[in-house]
Amino acid sequence: MKPTVALFVLALSAAIAPAQASQELATKSKCMTCHDVAKKKMGPAFKDIAAKYKGEAGAEAMLADSMLKGGKGKWGKVPMPPQKISPADATTLSKWILTL
Repeated sequence: MKPTVALFVLALSAAIAPAQASQELATKSKCMTCHDVAKKKMGPAFKDIAAKYKGEAGAEAMLADSMLKGGKGKWGKVPMPPQKISPADATTLSKWILTL
């Protein structure tokens, strides 16, 4: 019985870790200055972004590209400037946002 419980705990922590790690990356990358997971700040909530692009082909790449190049007009008048993050981090963040 104990090996089963240990395996379950290990699997659960592996499932939770990427989500937590990505939120930490968003905080470290200063995304949380303008965005929040659940509520609008200066920029849209990450959950709203996920809902808008749910099931859309190419959404992950488009979001990563917006982070790297900036964007305007998708969520109102306030533009998002290009972010100083690596392409790998932009991809990680876009994948995380789309899971919300």
